[in-house]
Formats: sequence, structure tokens, C-alpha cells
Amino acid sequence: MPAAVPAYLKDFSDAPPGHRFSLYYAGWESDWSKPKSGVVDTLDKLKKLPDHSIKLLTGFCARQSATAEMLGEQVLALPCISTAPFSTGLGNEHPLENGFAFLTPYGLPYLAGSGIKGVIRKAAEELAGGEWGETKGWGEDAIRALFGPGEEDHTRDTHPQQGALRFWDVLPILQKNEMSVEIMTPHHGEYYQGKHSPHNSESPNPISFLAVPAESKFTFFVECNAALLRDDTLRKTWRSLLEAAFDHAGKWLGFGAKTAVGYGRMMFDEKAIEEARERKTRQALAAERAALSPNLCRIEDFKAAFDARAKQLRDGGKDNPNTKYHDMARDLARAATGWDGKEEKIAAAEAIEEWLPRVVRVDMKDERKKLKLAALRGLA
Repeated sequence: MPAAVPAYLKDFSDAPPGHRFSLYYAGWESDWSKPKSGVVDTLDKLKKLPDHSIKLLTGFCARQSATAEMLGEQVLALPCISTAPFSTGLGNEHPLENGFAFLTPYGLPYLAGSGIKGVIRKAAEELAGGEWGETKGWGEDAIRALFGPGEEDHTRDTHPQQGALRFWDVLPILQKNEMSVEIMTPHHGEYYQGKHSPHNSESPNPISFLAVPAESKFTFFVECNAALLRDDTLRKTWRSLLEAAFDHAGKWLGFGAKTAVGYGRMMFDEKAIEEARERKTRQALAAERAALSPNLCRIEDFKAAFDARAKQLRDGGKDNPNTKYHDMARDLARAATGWDGKEEKIAAAEAIEEWLPRVVRVDMKDERKKLKLAALRGLA
């Protein structure tokens, strides 16, 4: 089946799905009429991401993550995994009667930030209403402060208010780097078209449409302008409020289209969240270490080595002989004797006294004399 493009444009295999679905859609009959069959095959040919689109997607997500990291606590990042297919933009015009939302000019599927905001606001309102049990901290004041007044709020014109939250667009990382082809089968098509009342003799009409497959990854970014929040408590809790709203929305509301039949469901990507938490911890430790003097860095290395050894012993490692760690304590004490800073000497003495008996079987009363720890503390 041909595409409605000039004859010299023949190969679209390297084009993104969005371009092949819209600009270069190759699903017409020779007389440019809609085909009665072969739609699934046409969609199957365009659903895979070419290599350059994968790189483009990776770069886009990396830039979002870098921007969020630069903004720090101003942005909440929530990695999620879809537990059902996701589809959006089905109402967009297309020869198949079911469109799809692709981000121009990338030609990649996306979920607009405005759509995310609407779903999360709905989730917050449901939680605030108490119909789902605990409110998770949500209330009318929090909703208005974070999202702004709703469309039905009669004060929105007389007392306008800007919501503090900004929701970024999301480009999902597709499972196996390709979209999926879903089928809907309406049984009363002519009734929905207003031709006659429904009856059992109507034949079902399978309709194909594109979707993002289950187990694809979505990272939601929400930016908060804390200067717009007058409530100090809300400045501290907006992140936990949003986490509760996203959890509720992912389980019960869904994102995108066809949520009434289970599409668009999400769950938190616990593995990615834990990795992000560990990454932040490493970055914080690296920043703290960068601010330390060389002598204090040596003390921290000493503690880290002894901590690792202590864990090894708890897991059943041999505890004797332990000459290596005894020598490390002696070397630290000897080196600290020549340090100029009094506080650094005391820190070295405290580290040795705390960690040496955890790893090596020693009489600390005798060891204090041998290592001259009292002298390091300035007591002798």
C-alpha cells in the first residue's frame, strides 16, 4: 500500500513511528481510498523505533534528568512502569479513525504535562474527598495552592491564583523499543453512528490502533515553585502529597485514553527509585568528602575499611589473626602524631578507639598506651 508522498520518497524504514504514522502513512489503496484489510500489517511495520530514534529518546530523557538534578529539591522525579498498555490522542484525526499523540518533531509517543496535571488533580480530589479511606494529607486548600482554582471554582475570576506545580511532558522508554498494536471490537458500530437501534445481528468491526506496550518506563517530573506556597507545612509536604496522588492515579485512574477498560495503569518503579536514592547518597557523601582535609579523608577511609571488615565478621568471616587491621590502626596513630590540627588528632584517636575493638581482639586499656591515644587527645 502506498503513502501519499512524492514518488522519489520511497524508503521510510528509518523514520520515527510518528512520522510514518502521520506524514508518511503508507496505508492507502492505489486509488487513495481506505483499505478494508491489512491495517494491522501496516501498523506493525511502523511501530519499531529506529536506532536514531532510540538515541534521540535516550538524549531527551538524559536532558530531563540532568535538568531535574540541577534544580534539586525543586523537582520531584517519579520513575514508573506501565502495568497495562497506554494510549493517548486517539481522537486526533487519522485515516484509521484512531490517532495517536506523537511529540513533534521527534515523532515519538509522549504524554503531555497538561494531561498528567489533570489526572493527578483528579486523584488529589478523590483522596481529599475521603471516599478512598485516608486523605493522605490532601485537602481543598492544598489542591488550590498546588494546582490553582478548578474550572468549577466560582472564585477563580475574582480571586485568581497560580498553582505552584508544573508538570513536564513525558516520553516513555518503550518495552523492546517498539510500540504495540491493540484491537478494539465495537459490536454496535452502526448504532453508535446513529443509523439504528442496537440489535444482535450486527457484526463486530475490529479496529486497530497504536499503543505503548505494558512494562514501558515513564519518569514523571513535577516542578514546584515554593515561592507561591504560603503554607510552610505545604512547602515541606508537597512531595509526599504528590507521591500519594501518583500512586492513586496509577492504580485506579490511569493515564491517557481508554482508562475505563484498564489502559494507562502505572506502578512505581521501586528498583529505579532505590537506585536514584543510592545515587543521591553517593553524591552527598562525595560532596562531604570534597570539603574534608586530607587528614580527615584518611580517617574516613580508616572507618570505611573497618566498617567493611566488621560486616564481614558478622557474616561469618574469620576473626583471627587480624594483623592487617591492627597495623592500620598503628599507622593511623603514628601519622596523626605528626599532624598540626588538634581536632584532627582527637578525631583519629576517637576513630581508633571506636573501631579497633570491633574488628581485632585487643585489650583497649593496653592499646591506648601502646598507640599513645591519650597524647593524641592532648591529655598527656
